[in-house]
Amino acid sequence: MEIDKFWKLINEKLIAWLESAIQLLPNIILALCVLIFFTLLARVLSVWFSKVIYRIIKTAQVASLISSVFKIIIILVGVFFALDIVKLSGAVMSLLAGAGIIGLAIGFAFQDMTENLIAGFVMSVRKPFMVGDIIKTKDCFGTVSRINLRNTLVENFYGQLSYVPNKTLFKNELQNYSKLGKRRIEIPVGISYADDPERARSLIVEALNQHDFVLDPDETDVYAASFGDSAINLLVWFWIDYPSEPSFMLVRHKAICTINRVLSDNDILIPFPIRTLDFNAKGGTRLGAQFTQE
Repeated sequence: MEIDKFWKLINEKLIAWLESAIQLLPNIILALCVLIFFTLLARVLSVWFSKVIYRIIKTAQVASLISSVFKIIIILVGVFFALDIVKLSGAVMSLLAGAGIIGLAIGFAFQDMTENLIAGFVMSVRKPFMVGDIIKTKDCFGTVSRINLRNTLVENFYGQLSYVPNKTLFKNELQNYSKLGKRRIEIPVGISYADDPERARSLIVEALNQHDFVLDPDETDVYAASFGDSAINLLVWFWIDYPSEPSFMLVRHKAICTINRVLSDNDILIPFPIRTLDFNAKGGTRLGAQFTQE
């Protein structure tokens, strides 16, 4: 008798479920149609949206990421509508609450990765540099080889490839040497106290301006920087196209050779370090007295 009662309860429950399923059958079919429609709509709109984003930011990876997120959002909207049609919206809200807690935990666990992704996305929109630009930040100085969402590949001038996290480029001072297309070269040089700084200035400016690599001859100049121990320190500067040919190192080499030659040809001395010994200072003795004592 107990077994018969047990099977009767099961049978009644199954019949109730079957009746409910038959009643919801039109809703299920409609929900499936809605889900298929939103899936196709997401696929079409994501392709269009990806092209629009790429035209704006010119970064394929970011455009692909944004279009994928856009596609997922549209599909989720379709899922919500479909579940609401079959009267399961309450279960969806519970799942979303659980997914939010899980997402929060994952966000804390992968905080650095998330920070790099956000920094990469922001830099892709703001574009502080492009592939091929020469940049400098902290200990990294070189040419941008590739820009990813998590990191940026920079080829330094020693031939190594550095993987720089995007958050490092985003948070720290960044110098872009290619943005303005020009660069100033500064060369310190010292002349003896017996020579005239103004004469040295005019000779150096005239000699440097004869080179084709000098960008603006009117900006070429020499300034007296300070009084050194053995020389008057001058600061020579001029502008060049950058990056360009000849290279920065070759231009600086030619400029130093030119400065050395023009000063030597005009008998202007670049002095060696000099030390003056004053034995007659207050509290000391004369040099002759030192030899007499010996």
